[in-house]
Amino acid sequence: MRFITILISLIISESVFAAAVFGQSGESLNQGKKMKIEVWSDVVCPFCYIGKKKFETALANFEERNNVEFVWKSFQLNPNVKTNLNISLYQHLADSKGISVEQAKGMGGHAAQMATSVGLTMNFDKSVVANSFNAHRLIHFAKENGLQHEMKERLFKAYFTEGKNIDDIEMLISLGKEIGLNAEEVKAVLESDKYADAVKGDVKESQQLGVTDVPFFVFDRKYAVSGAQDPAAFLETLEKSFSEWRTANPTVKLQVKEGPVCTPDKVCE
Repeated sequence: MRFITILISLIISESVFAAAVFGQSGESLNQGKKMKIEVWSDVVCPFCYIGKKKFETALANFEERNNVEFVWKSFQLNPNVKTNLNISLYQHLADSKGISVEQAKGMGGHAAQMATSVGLTMNFDKSVVANSFNAHRLIHFAKENGLQHEMKERLFKAYFTEGKNIDDIEMLISLGKEIGLNAEEVKAVLESDKYADAVKGDVKESQQLGVTDVPFFVFDRKYAVSGAQDPAAFLETLEKSFSEWRTANPTVKLQVKEGPVCTPDKVCE
């Protein structure tokens, strides 16, 4: 896989807050602000699953990991694919790419070997042909409930390891319930068109950024890493982008001179 570090032309200027100095040290500003990392991926993309694992390894070794916000973005490798349980994934790949079934199996074997090297199991013999649009809608719903990472991981495992149909409504309800989502709420979302615009919006945004393949990791809308790169590549970009972000968003210590005050519990002293 190739390593690409892309300087995205869109750089948003940021102002730095300066505090007046009075005397004693006080509260920190910008403490809740975090650098954003956005990742475009598809839940039927094997290298997206592998890339997720490798990025998590890098993040675990990043000292400022608590000061970054990680956001999953929707991307469909084949938005027009029809869910079809009557043919194997190998046959589907052969038909869509104009290659032999044996060549398709070779591609699957290569991805499975890479997955094993990072502790993942991919059973392509069990994988089904499924459209991922509803799965992406479910991830958006999970995000609103603070469970986007758990939902993404569960969908990856369901598809690649367990051979589940991630376009089946009942299956998605079950997977959502497993990670702590309300089953009735999941059902209501999937039986409507809710979050369809959010998925399409992510795809449109990827086109504006020039994303043509996934996984695609964007750091603070300045740098990007394309593909399931080694953890060292992710860590290098993490450190560079965060260093620049921190310079533009310093943690400011207010210098406070103490005096008579009233507290919310009506105590004045």
